Amino acid sequence: MFRFEAPIYLYLLVIVPIMAAVRWFMMRSRKKKLAKFGDAVLLAQLMPNVSKIRRTVKFWILQTALAMIIIMLARPQLGAKISNDKRNGIEAVIALDISNSMRAKDVMPSRLEKSKMLIENMVDNFTNDKVGLVVFAGDAFIQLPITSDYVSAKMFMQNTEPNLIASQGTNIGEALRIASSSFTKAENIGRAIIIITDGEDHEGGAEEAAAAAKKKGMNVFVLGVGSSKGSLIPDDQGGYVKDDTGSDVISALNEDMCRRIAEAGGGGYIHVDNTNVAQEKLNAALAKLQKGEFDSVIYSEYDEQFRAVAIIVLLLLIAEVCIMESRNPMLRNIRLFKRKTNLGNNR
Repeated sequence: MFRFEAPIYLYLLVIVPIMAAVRWFMMRSRKKKLAKFGDAVLLAQLMPNVSKIRRTVKFWILQTALAMIIIMLARPQLGAKISNDKRNGIEAVIALDISNSMRAKDVMPSRLEKSKMLIENMVDNFTNDKVGLVVFAGDAFIQLPITSDYVSAKMFMQNTEPNLIASQGTNIGEALRIASSSFTKAENIGRAIIIITDGEDHEGGAEEAAAAAKKKGMNVFVLGVGSSKGSLIPDDQGGYVKDDTGSDVISALNEDMCRRIAEAGGGGYIHVDNTNVAQEKLNAALAKLQKGEFDSVIYSEYDEQFRAVAIIVLLLLIAEVCIMESRNPMLRNIRLFKRKTNLGNNR
């Protein structure tokens, strides 16, 4: 398995196309300035040692080296040790609400960030279990297939934001349907679907989907995040979300909806506030589920690959230094000498 330990540095790769664009504009400006001095063919004859190709090659060698250095900063790693273990645990699929209302700050630092912290702490409590992640708003999709790789689970969790789904709203029913189809085929194992939401279901069908999951042997837990009093929803411009009339939108936790879904799913409802009580209740509820045996493939050790990238960078820099911008006049004289020699021999 290949991964980057610090993938945030990969954003620096945007420098490469920017520098290419800058060079294009500079070359275009240079060409216009040279055109003022005379005909391009005549100028080429006056500067026989100037090589456009060499300058271009040197530029792209440097750009490739820059890209490799950025990749090196991101710390490429390769899974070196794979363990196939028999484990006894449960399977849990988390369905996380990432609609805009989850930006509300009636739970600190926000409903969404509090949910992320709760999930991360839950994963830290796992040892032999599997976890998957579904995100939803007006639509739903699998963010992370069910896995025992807790490092990847945390990484995907950190990158979960409302802008992942363009369709806003809250479709809990669709999230439940996708989550219920995300488990493995293992038998005799406890399965939990953990819905984390503020309960503003706009599509309906959530209770029916929870009941269907219960028939399949899954336990549906609902974690309601927020307060029943409600809170304003921050936007991306430093203000608050407003409705069509220009009034501030207030989002409140719908505990009744959350309880009905949890009851239909045979699990339980847990209110998430600014304390750690919800975390403790969730861990206790999951601990009661039946643990079953399943195969687990884990990349437990990763080898750093930056050395190989560093060698490539070094070779590129050596090649760039060895390539001269202008044609070597000595080589040109040697070629002219060979031509004269050949003409003399032909005579």
